[in-house]
Amino acid sequence: MAASTSDSGPRGGRLVLSAASLIGPATFIVALGVIGPLLILLRYSFNDFDSRMGMIEAFTMKNFVEFFTDSYFLSVFFVTVRVALMTTAICLVIGFPLAYVLARTQTRFKNLLLIAVVIPLFVGNAVRAAGWMTLFGSRGFLSVTLMDLGITTEPTEIMFTETAVIIGIIAVNLPYMVLTLQSVLEGINRNLEEAAFSLGAPPMTMFRRVLWPMALPGIAAGGILTFILAMNAYATPVLLGGPEFRMMAPVVYSQFQLNAWPSAAAVAFVLMGTTLILTIVASVATRQRFRD
Repeated sequence: MAASTSDSGPRGGRLVLSAASLIGPATFIVALGVIGPLLILLRYSFNDFDSRMGMIEAFTMKNFVEFFTDSYFLSVFFVTVRVALMTTAICLVIGFPLAYVLARTQTRFKNLLLIAVVIPLFVGNAVRAAGWMTLFGSRGFLSVTLMDLGITTEPTEIMFTETAVIIGIIAVNLPYMVLTLQSVLEGINRNLEEAAFSLGAPPMTMFRRVLWPMALPGIAAGGILTFILAMNAYATPVLLGGPEFRMMAPVVYSQFQLNAWPSAAAVAFVLMGTTLILTIVASVATRQRFRD
């Protein structure tokens, strides 16, 4: 026994050292490529800006104060949070039944159903937004069809509205929600549902008392993922929302276009900080609820 323990010690140490030597360079490169630019951007956020001189070396909170006191930036911030929360909630409402069907399906066509959910992820966001543009335009398929059927007498204006942006973001994020929930629901023993039904629980009671609590980890993971993607959406708000509709990511880009690097950096860090804080709060609340 002693010999075995003495042999396993050095061998275990060599395995750890070997693993560290394998992943160490890649970890260092990834950290340098991600953390390095973020630190530079953070330093820029404390600089000053002049329209004639450009960025001026300084250390001021002016850019962050301006963000939280300027009505334009605040409106963009609240629109972004509202859109992200709405799209996350709708993705959950639509995605949960679909994920449940996929998790409980035992037919040979299950793989085809999963492929149908995954296929939209192979198409870029800009291409999908272009498809929605052909549908939502004043002379698009939806408007023309409604007029031909006599439902409306004037072109339906959906393009360049918040509704179009929400629909576009839902189409992008829904597969992530479905796949996350489906993997968790498959791990829930179906006998628990059958036991609830055998004890006289109606479907909604079974869902509320059995299925929902056990699916909370997947709900939290899917909700956090879709919320982060919605908060940082760029192509969909630009293409479907138009120039009058503003969310945080397009505003960051527009600030960079104006060479206002300090302001753009501050907006970017407010976006990252808000996303991180709301994600942590949701994760902690869900974990506490799951423990209870």
